[in-house]
Amino acid sequence: MDELVVSTEVYADPEEVYEFLLDFPGYARYSKYLDDVRTLQGDGGPGTRYALRFAWWKITYTAHSRVTGVEPPERIDWEITKDIDAGGCWRVTPLESDGGDESGDADADTDDAPACEVALEVEFDPGSASPDALDLPRLVSFDWVLKKAVPLIRSEAERVVQRAVRDLEGSTRDVDLDVYVDSERI
Repeated sequence: MDELVVSTEVYADPEEVYEFLLDFPGYARYSKYLDDVRTLQGDGGPGTRYALRFAWWKITYTAHSRVTGVEPPERIDWEITKDIDAGGCWRVTPLESDGGDESGDADADTDDAPACEVALEVEFDPGSASPDALDLPRLVSFDWVLKKAVPLIRSEAERVVQRAVRDLEGSTRDVDLDVYVDSERI
């Protein structure tokens, strides 16, 4: 399994962050390639199923996912339910306030604000992807598509986290991301 973890600090209440991340249909606002997320069944809790419509190059694909577990306000687990062995989670970890900045530093306003670490964790096995899942143009091989698409996973995960932070905090800032990759492909 290949693994990718993108995490950052968010200056928002952990409970609000959790509720925000539970809104899977809202993810279409954050990804360059995710056009639409439809709820097929459920209310966001375990067993909720979604259809995620992706479009890239000349290819469209609808992935089906299911929420496999929740631990409010700290964790949302999910898996892809067809065509590839993949899954992951969102983790929300509250951070302790340091009680303010005695030096008068410009960042003192964030010292008392609620904060948490948010991490998007993804695990997938590209070798498990089903070639029958895509209707490819003539003369385009599934292996070529896989080779081109897998590296996009990292940039898309980073984009999703950065854009979610912007909406959670209500403003734009440079977001420092910690990225862990256990894969030679991404």
